[in-house]
Amino acid sequence: MDWRNRISINPRICHGKACVHGTRIMVSVILDNVAAGVSRPEILHSYPTLTEADIDAALSYAAELVREGTIELPLEAAI
Repeated sequence: MDWRNRISINPRICHGKACVHGTRIMVSVILDNVAAGVSRPEILHSYPTLTEADIDAALSYAAELVREGTIELPLEAAI
């Protein structure tokens, strides 16, 4: 699974912060929940549009960001 298929930025959504593609759910919100010990089922219940793969993508994105320092994200196309 390539996290780039699930994580994107759009300057008009959430001030250009990394989000799960097609949503306003910021990667940082997912990571904050994981860091706080919130279980995956609880996260998925709180954000019904999320999937397990979205949580995995957020974690993979964070790991690569830490590893590389900066990451190019695809600009989400205008709807």
